[in-house]
Amino acid sequence: MGRPNAHGGIRWHWTTPRAQDILRRRSLPEILVFYRQLNQLPQEELGALLGYSTSYISRVETGSRTITGIGALRHIAECLGLPPHVFGITDEADGDHRAVIQFGESVLRLADIARQAGHAAAAVDELWPLIARLEARAADGHTDVLRLLARARVGLGVTLGHVLPEERLATAALWTGKGVAIARRLDERPLHAHALRHHGNELRKAGLHHAALERLGRARDLSRTPDERAAAVILLARAAGTAGAAKAFDEAVAEGRILLDTAGVTPLFSEFTLHEVELRGLAAMGRTQQAVDLLERSPAPGLQASPQWRVISAITAGEVLVRRGDRGAAGEQMRSALRGAELHRLPHQVQRVIRASGSLPDVREQAQHTLARLRADIAA
Repeated sequence: MGRPNAHGGIRWHWTTPRAQDILRRRSLPEILVFYRQLNQLPQEELGALLGYSTSYISRVETGSRTITGIGALRHIAECLGLPPHVFGITDEADGDHRAVIQFGESVLRLADIARQAGHAAAAVDELWPLIARLEARAADGHTDVLRLLARARVGLGVTLGHVLPEERLATAALWTGKGVAIARRLDERPLHAHALRHHGNELRKAGLHHAALERLGRARDLSRTPDERAAAVILLARAAGTAGAAKAFDEAVAEGRILLDTAGVTPLFSEFTLHEVELRGLAAMGRTQQAVDLLERSPAPGLQASPQWRVISAITAGEVLVRRGDRGAAGEQMRSALRGAELHRLPHQVQRVIRASGSLPDVREQAQHTLARLRADIAA
């Protein structure tokens, strides 16, 4: 087992509720034990990684030996792939409020670009150390970082929602919910609407449909501009379709069509993405003929469509084609989606293919192998 930074799947484990509880207590013994469990390391190998003897590691883990030196803690943090802020260690840049905020803004922008380009795992690696840094400053009373912290928490949740399998998506919703908590406290309407939109979407993905509809409805009502409202409406339509809430779905889709004329085109909201959301909702609610008719009018993805949306759209088209009985075309769409899902590490999209390919055993088998490979990467 190599150092954690060599493995794309290591860092996300530190974002789980258990890991966050351990990091919040800044308990080195618990951190070391958790790291060994995570990587299936005996004390001897952890000692070799850190440059300590096995007996020394044992004493640290049992609490009979403590490490308080800043240099030693910084060394441990680096070896474990942790930001030093989890041990309360700051750097010179932290003394300059403006530098911290500028640095954070840059990380958020780059992480968002990476996620939309299909590199969500890399975005996780950037976001959660930033959050540790901002939370350390907030704990010291620097309230000027709270707005940035709210956005970073939401961004991390959204990013985790791309890379985690379905059974772990509650972790993504947990982080977006943490962002909502700060946004509500700051009472900034655009920030609150932004956080609610993404929290509602992650709740939908985690299967909490009623809560998702409530958050997304609030986000829509808080929106002030056509662009903000469009972002909320398309997610509300998706959640309503998944929940089988036909009236809410039809109303949201109708409003989305109107907003196509006034809202700007974004990776989230466009004719292409609205078409996919409507298609999936119709299929989910058993309105198969409407879905088939709509599939025949599929718009081109356009330059704004992200790799994730292309994968999502291919799966949805495959689902509708299966319902129409066109197994050949359905298989082509789903195999294309599997290639994209593996390339961009989207395990929950592979799980969608597995569910939708019951009548396509070869596709289902390919999807199961793809999921196994992605799970191995996530667990690494």
